Amino acid sequence: MRLYLLALNPTDAVTEGFLPAAARLGVDVTVLTDQPDAHRRFHPDVEILECDVRDFRAVITRVSTHHEPDAVFTNSDHLQTQAALAAAYFGLPGKDWRATLRCKDKAEMRRRLAAAGVDTVWSAELTEPVAPGDAPYPCVVKPREGVASEDVVLVHDPEELVTHTKEILGRRPGAVLVVEEYLPGDLFTLETLGDGQVRHVLGGFHTELSPPPYFIEERLTFVPAHPEPVVAQVLEQLDALGVGFGACHTEFVVHEGRARIIEVNYRAIGDQCDLLLARLLRIPLFEHILRTHLGEPLPADLGARRDGAARLEYPCADRAGVLVGAPAATEVDVDGVHLTYRPLRAVGERHELYRTNRDYLGVLRATGTDQPAVDRAVADFLAERRWEIQP
Repeated sequence: MRLYLLALNPTDAVTEGFLPAAARLGVDVTVLTDQPDAHRRFHPDVEILECDVRDFRAVITRVSTHHEPDAVFTNSDHLQTQAALAAAYFGLPGKDWRATLRCKDKAEMRRRLAAAGVDTVWSAELTEPVAPGDAPYPCVVKPREGVASEDVVLVHDPEELVTHTKEILGRRPGAVLVVEEYLPGDLFTLETLGDGQVRHVLGGFHTELSPPPYFIEERLTFVPAHPEPVVAQVLEQLDALGVGFGACHTEFVVHEGRARIIEVNYRAIGDQCDLLLARLLRIPLFEHILRTHLGEPLPADLGARRDGAARLEYPCADRAGVLVGAPAATEVDVDGVHLTYRPLRAVGERHELYRTNRDYLGVLRATGTDQPAVDRAVADFLAERRWEIQP
């Protein structure tokens, strides 16, 4: 069987998740990418073909002039619609391209949810630095098709809105921004996996953010099961968007019992949370995701472990400069807690301060069966190590 995997830059999910899973399933993989050299360095034994993967027509041409496909798949936020259109063209299982577009386009997502009567959020699209006269404050400005908290900022008045919009458009010429009302509440995620008929809820995370006005995810704690009314509200909104096939990572806030979606990433959760989930739940998560795209139904019961506890911590740069000291990759067991630390920035590299997930210096994954023990192990690990940045 032949699976075409669409990718931009190499990611942990592809390297440690989907490529090994495809090998275990006996599936031949062809990676289509606009960065072939980078992928060849990471995956020298995998077939890599250069392709303008942001253009669905180029993807279809590249596939149709190569081996016959059995699946077209991507875990990239930016390529879901292209993969969905290519899969549909070849008559293969895949996501509805209309649903992937609704999830990627944050303005269209708001319109769809409002039209379905499940949630109405004030929002407007901006192509120039102006403040809509009816904008509610505080409100949030973000790129319409953005990811990873890039250029997402909280503003409190028209002057701040114009200032930040001008800055963002200066970095993103030609981009469309969304300004929408700020939704208060605690931030959570819901992780789901479906095959179009069966949908499994894998649990979720409680997300802790950096201080405003930015929205950097600094810490995630596993939530085995959200309250049933909360899950029902989120799933109703996902149904309105047409989401139900493959993996989906949904971010939402809960305020006074009401769950409201912030954004939907129609793919597996990133930043190594997917690797943690597979270990924590003790299920072949990546194999299940690939099987759905190969046309295989999901089992009625995934057999996921339900007594797990977990936390992820992201040490972040607090200034621009050169990273001159940092811990190496580590994997240890402490008092029943398994800790995995992976650096995300090399010693000797210089970076600006981005105020996004690009400020991550590393990621610490911790799994066990007792949340206080997990929290203690994480706190002790971080306290014993140093990350040093010099101007």
